[in-house]
Amino acid sequence: MAKGRVAVVGAGLAGLSAGVDLTDAGYDVELFERGRLLGGRATSFEIGGHEVDNGQHVFLGCCDRFVAFVTRLGMASDLHLQARFDALVIARDGTRSRLRAARVPAPWHLMSAFAGYKHLRWGSKRRVALALARARDACASSGSFAHWLARTGQDEDALRAFWRPFFVPALNAPLERMSARDAGFVMLTAFLGDARAARFGFSTVPLARIARAAADRLNAVHLATPVTALARTADGSVAGIVLDGGDRRDFHGVVLALTPPALAHLLCDPAAYGVASLDGYESFPIVDVHLWHDRGSLGFDFAALLDSPVQWIFEKAPGYLCCSLSAATDDVRLSNDELVQRSWREVVRAIPLLDGAQLVLGAATRTPQATFLAKLDVARASAATTIPNLALAGSWTDTGWPDTMESAVISGKNAARLLVDALSSGNRAPLEGTSVA
Repeated sequence: MAKGRVAVVGAGLAGLSAGVDLTDAGYDVELFERGRLLGGRATSFEIGGHEVDNGQHVFLGCCDRFVAFVTRLGMASDLHLQARFDALVIARDGTRSRLRAARVPAPWHLMSAFAGYKHLRWGSKRRVALALARARDACASSGSFAHWLARTGQDEDALRAFWRPFFVPALNAPLERMSARDAGFVMLTAFLGDARAARFGFSTVPLARIARAAADRLNAVHLATPVTALARTADGSVAGIVLDGGDRRDFHGVVLALTPPALAHLLCDPAAYGVASLDGYESFPIVDVHLWHDRGSLGFDFAALLDSPVQWIFEKAPGYLCCSLSAATDDVRLSNDELVQRSWREVVRAIPLLDGAQLVLGAATRTPQATFLAKLDVARASAATTIPNLALAGSWTDTGWPDTMESAVISGKNAARLLVDALSSGNRAPLEGTSVA
């Protein structure tokens, strides 16, 4: 017999992570999602007969909770993770160089990588190394990462060939808008903490399949089913949810795994639930351009392009490239044709093997609110609310990680743990006598 009934609102990785943990803890879990797709901001759909992700989502070797989550779903073999950090970087003129970690302990593993990196002058290599050595100082800074980099003497050469290509995609924000704290976390965790931490990884199957595997573990999944309000008891506990049209469903506990704007809209008065500063987050878009060509495999998994509007290219399959454009505030407004033609020109210019190749099909996908970064003076929300049987989840919450897939999974686990503790200690609403709030 189940310990109780829990509703999870939001079918992104955060909600799915919470739902799987709650199910494994013995609760009946029902998932409610406004849209028609599972996966939230990490999903996939069909274009021209091809199933594509809405964005090229990358994880790192240090993303332990995300990898464990996928492994738990029986899909570990569908994740590709480098044996060691190895990034191909291509300049606009086609000059190639690699940043490849040596097989020695951190942080020495990066010394040989920088020594052979052609795109940085020796003086800039020294500046980057000194900045990395001061990563803990960045974590304690209250300003922007751009300001911190300027204080550490980073020149345009270092910004162009290292800081922008690696940190803008990592945090999906311009250097001027990301916090030095978040960037410092990336430096310490990915580049300096462990020699295996910075390894690139990605799913070899469409992300929606991971979401479906998680959803299949729950008791019920309701897509295209907006939740418009919470039902409350006389003492203020949450007793369930109200669907579009007024249908009320009773639950002992609720997880809200929504974006800050959607959460603010649902709660109406977030402060009444102990949730503050939902207007203190800034969203940034990601654009991906999918290119199918007739040249076959180009011989690499992924590459960064310097001095190009196309930041990273991933070879998803022979003849299929995905071009990733992070913090794409201007690009998100461009038409499909503009994005496809510009991206094709850029990759042909950078990759000689594509000279004379034909573009068979092209399409652009946009995620206008791909990530949510707390503004520099705003504290991120926790999973807890002032209502014991109501918890929050979302990659934007305070998980210790920036807004990433790892953060999403951690947030779901945090929310599930709070609810399990609350419900097992008797903080559960009776499934009757509810009002709508």
